[in-house]
Amino acid sequence: MTRFYRIERSVLYSPAWFVPFDEFTGRQRTAGVTVALDRFDTGENTWLPQDTQAVRTPSAAITFPGLGRRGGPGPGRFRARFGAAGYAPLYPADDEPFVADALGVEFLTYPYDDTQPPAVPAEPRLVRLLPGAAFPYGPGVRTVYGVVVDAAARTPVANALVVADGTTGVDGVPWRERTLTDALGVFRLALRWEGEPADPPDDTETFRLLATERPGRTGSLAIRLPGDRDRGHVIEIVSE
Repeated sequence: MTRFYRIERSVLYSPAWFVPFDEFTGRQRTAGVTVALDRFDTGENTWLPQDTQAVRTPSAAITFPGLGRRGGPGPGRFRARFGAAGYAPLYPADDEPFVADALGVEFLTYPYDDTQPPAVPAEPRLVRLLPGAAFPYGPGVRTVYGVVVDAAARTPVANALVVADGTTGVDGVPWRERTLTDALGVFRLALRWEGEPADPPDDTETFRLLATERPGRTGSLAIRLPGDRDRGHVIEIVSE
């Protein structure tokens, strides 16, 4: 019988395990997802592109088997950058504050060999893919669009996080829609659930959009549908 070893002792050990997650559909996905790997050069103080190819596993994870196997005495610093047509990767983890200038998921590689496992085992890392400004929403999906700008400079804010959330009116189930702005600060956000009803009741729903550049740099806007659906909206980022 073949003996199976712990993954930390395998020559195919990967120092990073990424699980791309399509936030719009709520499913894992690797089809159509590209990954570029960079290594940080401490001498040049810059990121250098690598030709290491990622491997897609049957469980919809992306790995880099063997990376760090013959590394030096200390950990190496790497960065993975993701891409998918119509999507924008959300790089900060769920428990990290959002920053618009995050350019990838950074991780360390700890040296190992056939007899010595890496000092720190790898943990799966969820990478959320949010619908971008060019996301191909299907027919009937209600969306709103606009631009996020710096309130003082009036310049567009690229890669800002735009969020709308609330609860369904019938059973009170929480919902959340998110997107990231493109290089010109443009966003397009789906609003598939109901907003706040008007008082007194009519056919108007209110949605509150929150845009974040980084902690302490946010902007908000209330829109009312259906009247505001076909208007371009401007969310201004200010310092708190």
